[in-house]
Amino acid sequence: MDPFGDDTPVYVISVAAQLSGLHPQTLRTYDRLGLVSPGRTAGRGRRYSMRDIVMLREIQRLSQEEGINLSGIKHILELQRDNTRLREELVQAHAALDDLANELESTRAVAARLAQQRRRGEPAGTPGADLVPIRHTSVVVWQERNRD
Repeated sequence: MDPFGDDTPVYVISVAAQLSGLHPQTLRTYDRLGLVSPGRTAGRGRRYSMRDIVMLREIQRLSQEEGINLSGIKHILELQRDNTRLREELVQAHAALDDLANELESTRAVAARLAQQRRRGEPAGTPGADLVPIRHTSVVVWQERNRD
């Protein structure tokens, strides 16, 4: 992973202002309003990441080209963050649902196999007749019970 990725706070306010095309005081205002929250040094100096600079440009575009006031922009940014967070949660929920569906299918297959063995009247010592469920994380593993 790149140690100086999009989220690495490296740019001082003067450089961030130059890169974003905004005045440093505008960046301070945006920080106070919570529109862009740069990282801080131990001495409380602001350090902007490339992601922050892209965000500053987007705020400027929404303000100048779309005519949206700062309050509206803040609301838009909050909705975008919520949307991103909810999409990530949805991906996790789908993965959990897939795990549960696989677990259920495995359990059904074993139950059908056990029911078939019972219908055939296979004795208890028959391989597979003494299967018991053992849960490992989110997957059910079936293992033969030791009769010792």
